[in-house]
Amino acid sequence: MHTIHRRTLLGFATAFTTTRLLGATPMTDEARFDQAAKILSDATASGQVRAAAMVAKCNSKEFSQAFGEAKSVDASFLLGSISKPISMAALMTLFDQGKFALDDSVQKYLPEFKGELRERVTIRHLLTHVSGLPDQLPNNAELRAGHAPLSEFIKGAMDVPLGFAPGSRYEYSSMAILLAAEIAQRLSNQDIRELVAARVLTPLGMRHSALGMGTLGPSDIMPAQVEFGAVESGGGSEDSRTWDWNSPFWRELGAPWGGAHASVADIAKFLEAFLKPDGRMLRPETAALMIRNHNPAALESRGLGFDVGMQSVCATCSDRTFGHTGSTGTIAWADPENDRLCVVLTTLPARALDAATHPRQLASDAICQQ
Repeated sequence: MHTIHRRTLLGFATAFTTTRLLGATPMTDEARFDQAAKILSDATASGQVRAAAMVAKCNSKEFSQAFGEAKSVDASFLLGSISKPISMAALMTLFDQGKFALDDSVQKYLPEFKGELRERVTIRHLLTHVSGLPDQLPNNAELRAGHAPLSEFIKGAMDVPLGFAPGSRYEYSSMAILLAAEIAQRLSNQDIRELVAARVLTPLGMRHSALGMGTLGPSDIMPAQVEFGAVESGGGSEDSRTWDWNSPFWRELGAPWGGAHASVADIAKFLEAFLKPDGRMLRPETAALMIRNHNPAALESRGLGFDVGMQSVCATCSDRTFGHTGSTGTIAWADPENDRLCVVLTTLPARALDAATHPRQLASDAICQQ
């Protein structure tokens, strides 16, 4: 069943590519929605994906639907790295209050972060993945297996060697986002989970979301298909059951780089807050600052906590597109130039399939095709 369905998904991918190459008549928004829904419906009906949900907007038209074990679009999914821009939006509310500048040294706020060029790392470096910090700590598995508190991960991120001179290279870094979240905690005197709730989720009316569990119950959240889990989450191994994506430990930890839960509608609200900023969360100029590229042309483009440009995810989108993906099987983007938005949350981890044939990507392709 899995192989047959994968072949079907490859067929959809080929059809999309052929349509672009032939320059066919532009699709209607309804046809885009129908194609995306069929992809996710087929994927859940076959059992390949246990649960999925989608929100898409094209111009003034909107589509939303839940699939498989997700009985409602209010079902919450583990977001993976879509957690990053949400956590960093909370940090940027403190920027709006004048509590820090982007080019301030990290050491100014984390004095123990010192030695080995660390004094050259800025907050902007952390948010754009050019700090020299690694994605995960070398002892990540040990910390998770021991149910370490977030403070132990923070201590490890303070001490881990830098891989390169700050600002000289791009290397995706969850630990950089963690240290930025620690700055937010110290400046606000609040736990990052509470800060995200107070500064992001509540103002935007994201009632089915939390960094960690918040007020969500286990029945509100779709279990991840951990047998396909990422290496840093245990890779589906039997000995990672107490700390994998479905474990109470990970669900409640509130890792700012990957531990948020949300519904598709809530993520759409979050993206809309940057498409049409109204000041409820951030000043409009700060919202605009977060979704523009801050890295030199020679490095991968990145906003503040956001991926920007996103050509690898949305080939026909404009270079103003912003959003993020998550290793748990999620994707979210918004294109201000073409007035399109797409959020697809699934329980099938990204590494389960080639990126181009994962149902999240195929559904996204259906929305972004011309």
